[in-house]
Amino acid sequence: MAKKASDHITCYKNQQGPLITTVTRGVFTEGELTFKDIDGTGRLSAVNDWRNPPKVRAEAYVKELTLEEKAGQLFISDWRMGKYPPAGAAAAISDPHQVVLDESGTLDEAEYHGRTIFGQQDLPGTTTLIKEWFARHLILRANATPDDMTDFLNQLHAVAEECPRFVPVCAASNSRNENGEAVFGMNDAAGVFPAWPGTLGIAAAALGSGMETVQQFADAVRATWDAAGLKKGYMYMADVMSDPRWQRTFGTFGEDPQLISRILKEIMPRIQGSEDGVTLDGVAMTIKHFPGGGARENGFDPHYKEGQWNIYATEGSLQKYHLPPFQAAVDLHPSSVMPYYAKPSADKSGVQKDKNGRPLNMEPYGFAYNKEFIQDLLRDQMGFDGYINSDTGIIHNMCWGVEALDKPERVAFALNHGGADLISGLFDHEYALEAYHRGKNGYYQSHKVPEGFEAEDLVLTEEAIDRAVCRTLTEMFALGMFENPYRSPQNAKTVAEDKTLWNQAMDGHRKSVVVLKNDGVLPLTKEKLAGKKVYAEVFAKNEERARQRTDDLRELLKKMLGQKTSQEFSQEDFLTDSPEEADYALLMLYPSSGEYFSATKGLLELDICENKTVFDVDDQGIPVSETHKETTLSGASRIEEISRSIRARGGKVIGAVNFTLAWQMGRVEPLTDGLVGGFDTYPQAVLDVILGRFKPAGKLPFTLPRGDEVLAVDENGVCASPNDVPGYDKDKYVAEEMKDENKKAYAYRDKAGNYYELGFGLSY
Repeated sequence: MAKKASDHITCYKNQQGPLITTVTRGVFTEGELTFKDIDGTGRLSAVNDWRNPPKVRAEAYVKELTLEEKAGQLFISDWRMGKYPPAGAAAAISDPHQVVLDESGTLDEAEYHGRTIFGQQDLPGTTTLIKEWFARHLILRANATPDDMTDFLNQLHAVAEECPRFVPVCAASNSRNENGEAVFGMNDAAGVFPAWPGTLGIAAAALGSGMETVQQFADAVRATWDAAGLKKGYMYMADVMSDPRWQRTFGTFGEDPQLISRILKEIMPRIQGSEDGVTLDGVAMTIKHFPGGGARENGFDPHYKEGQWNIYATEGSLQKYHLPPFQAAVDLHPSSVMPYYAKPSADKSGVQKDKNGRPLNMEPYGFAYNKEFIQDLLRDQMGFDGYINSDTGIIHNMCWGVEALDKPERVAFALNHGGADLISGLFDHEYALEAYHRGKNGYYQSHKVPEGFEAEDLVLTEEAIDRAVCRTLTEMFALGMFENPYRSPQNAKTVAEDKTLWNQAMDGHRKSVVVLKNDGVLPLTKEKLAGKKVYAEVFAKNEERARQRTDDLRELLKKMLGQKTSQEFSQEDFLTDSPEEADYALLMLYPSSGEYFSATKGLLELDICENKTVFDVDDQGIPVSETHKETTLSGASRIEEISRSIRARGGKVIGAVNFTLAWQMGRVEPLTDGLVGGFDTYPQAVLDVILGRFKPAGKLPFTLPRGDEVLAVDENGVCASPNDVPGYDKDKYVAEEMKDENKKAYAYRDKAGNYYELGFGLSY
């Protein structure tokens, strides 16, 4: 399609009904009402009649769709977008010469042959994917402009309209309204839509200033996404951060189940459209990662085998800490829920009970395969009525507990036993069809059933297929995507650039800043700066990035304080390149630890350090005698030198730490006179607080651990503080000899005697 689909959209208004939009699909009228010919029958069928409830229409449609059309709708995977580069995983791991980009910005019709982190895939062009494979669920990772994104989505629907039976294309995305480094699978996109701080920052603002920031954030998500035609979000996390070494901490709302529940109660109706679920102008939410990803085993992530277990060592921790936010979400009818990759461990867990007070058996399958957790607990007891969208890669890579099964069997087991409805990773419709035909040809009369499994769970029935497809179709009918899938690219751009939304986002950044320490140096007003010299530097794990950020910080300081913005510093400038002549040092720290898709050689490091000697761990996560070096902040050793030099002359040091994890402050706090924290917060917002232009309001959304001693892991793999208990309650379970005179052991305590625990934050 050389021309934009938006140039050819025809609209039909119903006086008391939905707007009908179409490019090539037929419409018909009944009296004064207009209907789209969705199923190709040309009559007012149950499918075409928008007056019917979404579920009724979906149930009718699955009876009309072919087996192949339904199989294509069981899977969701990354998809490339026109002139934009391929999704991060493909680009990073596959030969870039295998991908030909369509530079016009329209649909990419090039084939793709290569291996991503989720497995080998040979993919057709977009039109073939939609028309012949009947794929209807795509993951959009490109950080596209709003108008390009809308044009792309419009074209997908226009191609789908050309099929005998029309099903729109539902593109899902990870969240796009928070600031942060672009990382595949976590922060795929940022900076195009109005961007608040990271979700930890939203929680910090909520703790300090109430729910206004949360409400404005949610309203902006709904407005920007719906305007662009992006109708499904993989968001937000209801996980409680209980193990501080969990890589996904940055995407949570912190460690307090009550706060997380309150935030979900605010954002879900605002984003989806109502307390009863999605509406025509709402955006479907996928709450993740059931039953909570925070209960890691010493921080190991289930993207790799060392982290395949969810450990509930503390009796009752699942019910007390991890399930309440999910129950709060379920009560508001999320369109879908995403189970975590991990599987529960009965051997390493204390007694955990279901909602009826019965002990859980801890069925040893990844949660997307797990009937006990998904069907029995989430659906039957908690009341979830949406669909299950697996996390990405459960068939090929993160298939914990079902490794003995082949790929068609895994597809069938996820759909039959676990009750999954949409499987994320690759377009595996051929495996689904194979699992279906095995049930028709008596496959297990001649092939052995893997030990521990039942044959009926390993073949795919049409009933299971229909159930899954009916649930995802219900979502699209409820969102109005059959009647009106198209949006205006220009309007999408206008909404995304709305200055009111960007100003609200900036206000949210300011409210997220937490003042941790202040000996009187803050706020650093113009009066205090009069005649003084300031040394400013940014530290990060990536030294080149740190240098660029340092240049940006210095230019920002000059702009905010009314100085010239030339790269050259004159004698009159208050900034100096030399700590030895500075009266104040402003040091911004952006530590980073670990990798997302692979384990570190040892436990994930939370110390802000450079070339620190730490112990390796074996394949069971147990520390061994061998060691290696870890760096979370390049140049960290220079911070002490800078501090000593400036303080020796009576100067002051102000530190600002970016918290993506619950960093240890033992190597930073003693070197500072003022210390603030942000959460992927804009540097300008941090400076607004430091310079006294905004009264600090943020509060810590999690507890910062005291040091290595409270995170130590013994020869049995047991942590000194329980992995499944949030920081604010860990003192109940640590050894008495570790506690101080206030009966506290876990939280970091600064030189002024303040504990850096949940809810802490100073003001002035």
